[in-house]
Amino acid sequence: MLTKTKIYLSSPHMGGSEQSFVNEAFETNWVAPLGPNVDGFEAAIQTYLGENKQVAVLSSGTAAIHLALQLLGVGVGDEVLCQSFTFSASANPIRYQGATPVFIDSELDTWNMSPELLEEAIKHRIAHYKKPKAIVAVHLYGMPYKANAINAIAKKYSIPVVEDSAEALGSRYFGKPCGTLSDMGILSFNGNKIITTSGGGALICDSVALKNKAVFLATQARDQAAHYEHSHIGFNYRMSNVLAGIGRGQMEVLDARVAARRQNFEFYKKHLSKYHSISFLEEPEGFYANRWITCISTASYDMREQLRLALLEDDIESRPLWKPMHMQPVFTDCMYFTNGTSEALFEKGLCLPSGSNLNQDDLDRILNIILKTLNS
Repeated sequence: MLTKTKIYLSSPHMGGSEQSFVNEAFETNWVAPLGPNVDGFEAAIQTYLGENKQVAVLSSGTAAIHLALQLLGVGVGDEVLCQSFTFSASANPIRYQGATPVFIDSELDTWNMSPELLEEAIKHRIAHYKKPKAIVAVHLYGMPYKANAINAIAKKYSIPVVEDSAEALGSRYFGKPCGTLSDMGILSFNGNKIITTSGGGALICDSVALKNKAVFLATQARDQAAHYEHSHIGFNYRMSNVLAGIGRGQMEVLDARVAARRQNFEFYKKHLSKYHSISFLEEPEGFYANRWITCISTASYDMREQLRLALLEDDIESRPLWKPMHMQPVFTDCMYFTNGTSEALFEKGLCLPSGSNLNQDDLDRILNIILKTLNS
């Protein structure tokens, strides 16, 4: 009996030349967290992003956020304003530093950090003698946040911004690549991202000096000496030459991966927009989303669950939108500024399969299940 192949939400998609870079690493015995693939991967990202940015490739996007906070001087007792509607990796590094996250809800245009609530939170914390040390804003599901507004507020109060672009490589904001819009940016190359190194990330900064400091901290903060000398606490955060080889091959197909994901979005939108109970997140003028994940907002929690469970029964993975950080048990003691947007999206929103390796049969199979459920 033939069984259907499982359709994943967002699975890795190799391009073809990754193996040659990995083979080269093995043949030359460059398997450590340094080597020509690391240099080549960083150079490829820097070329892609432009804007005179420097890039350090690391073990994860989480590590990149952690190092960004380190470089910005975030420490014990500080507060960091963080988008609530996101994955926990945006907020966890704040705790690593002994600091406290203060969560900011979203606006409906992009589902990202609300500029109005951000300024309200800053004013509140300053009034209570606790000026925030940094802001972590997120380009959720590849949709750019309102960077001009966020940056203007941040500049007004002299608070640096960490731009969480873990989901947004290939997205653009008024022509500028996401990851290059604020004081520091981060990328993720986790297995489900637009391109992958299996596990990995990158820190994006403005100068060679900052990059070198990040690399120093990421390689156990070893001082210049014949022996092992350490005057700072360091981390084991550098990407290996093997994984960087995968990344070099993936960079060659990045534009094609973005195009495929955007085509997935257009397919779903074409066939589901006629249903008043289904809505899509559109791009505001000047915004270009990589459509890492196609998300829909349904009429109710019950409808979302009907769709999710119907897909699951056919071995098709879908997932509710992120549960906001201010609703997470681990952050119940944290302050938050909310307007109800992220809670409503979590209750009614669903992520649809969006991999760049989906074929037309896969998309038709997903669509048929959704249509059958909506029409039942």
